[in-house]
Amino acid sequence: MGFNCGIVGLPNVGKSTLFNALTQTAAAQAANYPFCTIEPNVGRVGVPDPRLDRLAQIGKSAKIVPTSLEFVDIAGLVRGASKGEGLGNQFLANIREVDAIVHVLRCFEDGDVTHVESSVDPVRDAETVETELMLADLDGLEKRQVGLQKRARNNDKDAAQQLVLIDPIVKALQEGRPARTAVPKGEEAAAARLQLLTTKPVLYVCNVEESSAATGNAHSARVFAMAEKAGARAVVVSAAIEAEISQMAEADRGEFLASLGLEDSGLDRVIRAGYALLGLQTYFTVGPKEARAWTITRGTKAPQAAGVIHGDFERGFIAAECTAYDDYVALGGEQGAKEAGKMRVEGKEYVVKDGDVLLFRFNV
Repeated sequence: MGFNCGIVGLPNVGKSTLFNALTQTAAAQAANYPFCTIEPNVGRVGVPDPRLDRLAQIGKSAKIVPTSLEFVDIAGLVRGASKGEGLGNQFLANIREVDAIVHVLRCFEDGDVTHVESSVDPVRDAETVETELMLADLDGLEKRQVGLQKRARNNDKDAAQQLVLIDPIVKALQEGRPARTAVPKGEEAAAARLQLLTTKPVLYVCNVEESSAATGNAHSARVFAMAEKAGARAVVVSAAIEAEISQMAEADRGEFLASLGLEDSGLDRVIRAGYALLGLQTYFTVGPKEARAWTITRGTKAPQAAGVIHGDFERGFIAAECTAYDDYVALGGEQGAKEAGKMRVEGKEYVVKDGDVLLFRFNV
């Protein structure tokens, strides 16, 4: 299954620089003028997980295959995008297709890089983009609402039921609140089918200058406070540093990060935060050919987890041999886990846990 995050923000905030560093390519043109990204750029990146390296070492695996996330670099939004300003309609359609929004905010001062609003204020910028997304949602829902109301007056029960979901969302949007704040309890799946922009989870990425990469600055502190209030997530990144790291040999990166007071790269934090934002977790398969990480949503049962590998695994599911990661490592692998009674055989109702090492039994 694929999961993707759309990278959004105003022009010239560092979106494309961040995307280039994420994918270690120059696929997205980073330039100091609005709308340099005309088509969305898509890149898949590995999710860093030191557990996978340890499992491969224990299992003597010839190959390591991390799980991945997809990032979509979407051209900069501007005020009025919901009414078609800039290239608004196209950009909003691209955002509608992603699972989560990574909102890059400019948290650095630089007179050589123009700001579309003429001053640096990341909270204002976040509100500008959020407002455009809310207006786009409101426009679409109000049109739908009119049709449903006509049908409901003619005793259409399905329309009446849909209005129970839509009416409170429309009210929230009219009051300037995102749709996610008004989804009725238990209706999350139905709301997701509406493909609203403001029900998507949000990660704020504070793009700071190099000297603030480890600690953040006053601008990023305001963003973190905003994110906490909104129930969103935030991370600090210096896109310029990440661009430099992406060009380095792997062996040199650790020393360079340490010299800046950083334990890991900002991109690693973005990837991990995006993974968590989507409610994802990882299970592993380990063998002599490869050690591999697989992505599932939290709460996934064993047959559906097996189906991520191949549909036949789910259709013919019999059982899953399961070892917790800590047990697998502590006991030296599969054989040690078996001998210690730590390898369990689980059935169709087993809910896979993060870090499980699994071997599926199936028959088709």
